[in-house]
Amino acid sequence: MPDDDLGLPLDWKGRPIRCRECNHRAINAMGLCVKGKACIRDRRARRVDRFLKGNPDLADQYLDHPYFEVRAGAARYANVFRLPPLLQDPEPEVRAMATLRLPEDRIRDMIRDEDIDVRIAAASRLKGADLMPAIHDDAYMVRITAVRRMPAELLPLVCHDPDPEVRSWVARRIDLRALPDMCFDTDPLVRREVAERLPMDQLRLLVNDSDLRVRFTVAERIAEEELEPLLDDPELAIRELARERIAQVPHLAHMLQPRTGQLRLLDTENPPADSLSTDLAPKEPSR
Repeated sequence: MPDDDLGLPLDWKGRPIRCRECNHRAINAMGLCVKGKACIRDRRARRVDRFLKGNPDLADQYLDHPYFEVRAGAARYANVFRLPPLLQDPEPEVRAMATLRLPEDRIRDMIRDEDIDVRIAAASRLKGADLMPAIHDDAYMVRITAVRRMPAELLPLVCHDPDPEVRSWVARRIDLRALPDMCFDTDPLVRREVAERLPMDQLRLLVNDSDLRVRFTVAERIAEEELEPLLDDPELAIRELARERIAQVPHLAHMLQPRTGQLRLLDTENPPADSLSTDLAPKEPSR
């Protein structure tokens, strides 16, 4: 019986596994493989991997196995010099595993593979100019993987990517000199990433941002001397944060004094109390 939750031990054709029919009976006798847990004949990839992890010296002989899960598992442990033919394997899982292990100069073309997972694998390995095809990939995960690895000087080429998650990664890594251009991104979560990294003397570019998350980040990072506009922010949490930070700087106490000399719109239906009392007071007769 299996000792995991992967179901009955069946081979890749759905037939029951019988250890007496296996070529590895000696290994089984030594406890190096167990039906239902670690077995090269099992259809479950996890059990195949357990077998190969415990017996990596046997991986080479399974690189041409008819079941793709076995070939993919074998590619993880086999001699790297045996892997180049697997870049042409019909199954993307096998090609992806070979891509993850082979040297970069052998996998440049895999960045154009028809399968997304293979292209992601290639993007996770390649560097520099070899990543350029990935920035125009239809799959955003391929572009994200490339953006996380490419040199910072190339990231301005991706700062207008159609996917905000890709642009967020650009904002996390792009050179600070190019970051202010992203203050005007259409997505607030991208602008928040910008606010997290923008130099303090440039945070005023976002002090009036339309998104409260961006303004709150600004309120957390901007110099206390620049906080005054946020004392009138529409959001109470931002106003309170601005006041708390200003209050910690004694020479800025004047910023917390009530504003004077500002025009106010009077509510004619509910006039201020001082105005009402003046209106009700008896007037001196005119002379």
